[in-house]
Amino acid sequence: MLDRLDQQSPDALLALIKMYEADPRDDKIDLGVGVYRTADGATPVFRAIKAAEKRLVDDQPTKAYLGPEGDMGFVHALVPHVFGDAGMRDGRIDGMQTPGGTGAVRLAVALAGKAGAQRIWMGTPSWPNHAQILADCGMEMGTFNHADADGSADMDALREVLGKAGENDAVLLHGACHNPTGVDYTNEEWDEIAALVKDRGVLPIIDLAYQGLGDGMDEDAYGLRTVLDAVPEALVAYSCDKNFGLYRDRVGALYVMGANTDDTARIMSNAASLARANWSMPPDHGGASVRIILQDEGLTGEWLAEVEEMRQRIGAVRAKLAEAGTAGAIDLTPLGAQKGMFAMLPVSKEQVQELREKHGVYMAGSGRINVAGLTMGNIDAFTNALAAVTG
Repeated sequence: MLDRLDQQSPDALLALIKMYEADPRDDKIDLGVGVYRTADGATPVFRAIKAAEKRLVDDQPTKAYLGPEGDMGFVHALVPHVFGDAGMRDGRIDGMQTPGGTGAVRLAVALAGKAGAQRIWMGTPSWPNHAQILADCGMEMGTFNHADADGSADMDALREVLGKAGENDAVLLHGACHNPTGVDYTNEEWDEIAALVKDRGVLPIIDLAYQGLGDGMDEDAYGLRTVLDAVPEALVAYSCDKNFGLYRDRVGALYVMGANTDDTARIMSNAASLARANWSMPPDHGGASVRIILQDEGLTGEWLAEVEEMRQRIGAVRAKLAEAGTAGAIDLTPLGAQKGMFAMLPVSKEQVQELREKHGVYMAGSGRINVAGLTMGNIDAFTNALAAVTG
């Protein structure tokens, strides 16, 4: 029976990692892998996480099962940071732990499908796994252009699709630090989006995977909170992998908001049933570490300071790129106004290959770069390589 399976193409990013590791050049630059890097090129374990893990090792009394909802102390401790002063919104918001933000998105799509959603609208380009998850869940995907050539969001495209969206439609939106473009909606645009979603009765699914890495914790949650204040129901996929540095520990959460507390309880029962069938229960260690941090004022302050360090470094790299102006045929100035770890460059696959082979610059074939892979010491080499290839 297994002979009927077709050979699948290998993951392009994993292949890129192997090529980078095999490259002997000392001045090679890795802009492909989507992890934060310090000015020294490291992806360290957060100081706050190290302290929390030590407490976990010393004090954790058991490794017994937690259930499909995971660590609810973790889930509830995140609430004020994600949803602000309104918190649980009078009991209308509840959540559960998931295996990373990917698990949260997967569960949100499956839950929307079980509720009768027939089509999910998604701006493109988007995180590649979004489309894969929609396809694997058997969900029809509608697309619209996300970003204009000038580096701003294409609101006309979003207005058009929301204007024709039906009652069984959902829309998947990046909460902040858009992956892969770095192009976020302004606060004024989020105000309009919230009103449009409310008027059309579309189910909003908001993926917030990089909170704190754009303009700040509260600032990056503006769109999410504005939409939730406007609509009766919503699904929120959240990731701690980036803003806690817990990539391999897979720490995420799905939050649901119903029209009232009874609706929320019913939605959560379905989410738990789907989770049980998918992964039974999420891994505990990373979520427990986050819980320890968020339940300790001192560790919370340490964590927030580390997130601020990340945000400032990313912002400094973006500012330096914007100062460079142009590199060959590419205008780098829009990168200064964009947010988060990622940006898209208008380069062809052939130019990406030339950057890799001739200049040791490794990036995705789509033109996406991880801004955090650049440092003040290699930005000039990067822009010179771009100029050589595109000029």
